[in-house]
Amino acid sequence: MTPGVKLNNKDIIDALRKTNGNLTLAGQLLGCTREAIRLRVNRFPEIKQVLDESRESVIDVAEGALQRAVLNGEGWAIAFTLKTIGKRRGYVEKTEQEITGLMGIQFVDNVPKDATKPNSTADNLDVEEIY
Repeated sequence: MTPGVKLNNKDIIDALRKTNGNLTLAGQLLGCTREAIRLRVNRFPEIKQVLDESRESVIDVAEGALQRAVLNGEGWAIAFTLKTIGKRRGYVEKTEQEITGLMGIQFVDNVPKDATKPNSTADNLDVEEIY
């Protein structure tokens, strides 16, 4: 920050709105560090509220893009949607692990498969396979 320049809350709020809640960009607009913005956010609830609202707007945009990708039949988007918000309908990817103990007793445990692994079959889904 330029020495002697004082930030007022209105300028910080305006910068956060212009940058969609990006602290680094807001700091650059105001000539200060992201940490200076963060300290003010922590101190003043009205600034925190604007930051939270700005970030929620970005999430809304991302959700809209995801919805468009699902409607366009993009497999990655369909798989992601089913693995996240589709969980309550039973769309959960599981793997079975078999463990044999010393006495020959078998234990089978269902463990959620890591959806972030490359070459997942979820990347190759076709819209017709779901219906």
